[in-house]
Amino acid sequence: MASLKEIRARIASIASTQKITSAMKMVSAAKLKKTEGITTRFLPYKNKLSEALSNYLGSLEGEVSIPLAEHREVKKVALMAFSSSSGLCGVYNASVSKLFKQVYDEYVKSLGAENVTVFLVGKKINDYAKKFGIKVEKQYAPLAESMSYDLAMEISDMMVDLFLSHKVDRVELVFNHFKNSGVQIPSREVVLPLKAVASSEGPTFDYIVEPDKEAFVNDLIPKVIRTNFYSIMLDALTAEHGARMTAMHIASDNADQLSQELKIQYNKARQNVITNELIDIVGGAEALNG
Repeated sequence: MASLKEIRARIASIASTQKITSAMKMVSAAKLKKTEGITTRFLPYKNKLSEALSNYLGSLEGEVSIPLAEHREVKKVALMAFSSSSGLCGVYNASVSKLFKQVYDEYVKSLGAENVTVFLVGKKINDYAKKFGIKVEKQYAPLAESMSYDLAMEISDMMVDLFLSHKVDRVELVFNHFKNSGVQIPSREVVLPLKAVASSEGPTFDYIVEPDKEAFVNDLIPKVIRTNFYSIMLDALTAEHGARMTAMHIASDNADQLSQELKIQYNKARQNVITNELIDIVGGAEALNG
């Protein structure tokens, strides 16, 4: 059995660790609340922009040429995955890394590694790619450090250029979708070519646009794509904060439970010491009386 000094040292160490995990939980909870607020304010804009495009396309009688919605034979693919830069967030990074490898292997099998261009956001997913010898075209700083609409616009415009120049025929993102603070779902989504769906529901309006319908649509679509990228990046960042908050909550609870068990062990050891001392005293007294 461990000595009283060793048990006291372990209790002090666990208490110190619990302070750290509790602080990290509070920080993650604050960041989660902030990103959820940004998402809540941004989604109505994103949805309204997509709705405006859908309604306008539904009001047109003839066909409109939309290069960014062109579905062609997939010969080259751009694949982008999002992770965090640090651990202590449960299975967040492991889940998205596993899905990324699965999607990457699917494309390599059908197209060849030379036709799969990989872009990564976050240190953990980059380390994972290096482990399997996956060539990375470009790595971005983690979302928690660099998240902004400007970053989403930069990445979106780069992907649009690759698609329009026929350097890639599809752009797919791999990320963790935020369901709630305890559940993050590894997800994949094709963002290019755009699914430009014409709406046939609701009232039909007679739109007047300048200079012409094709110019209007092809000017609006890049904005829709940017909002889609930003929405997915917000989703991935929110999932990261939720995963870390949950992981730190569980760690704090485990530390508390372990601390209680050690205190019980300490009390038992202390009782044994006292009992042994009493036995020695009684034995010594009997020896003197004898």
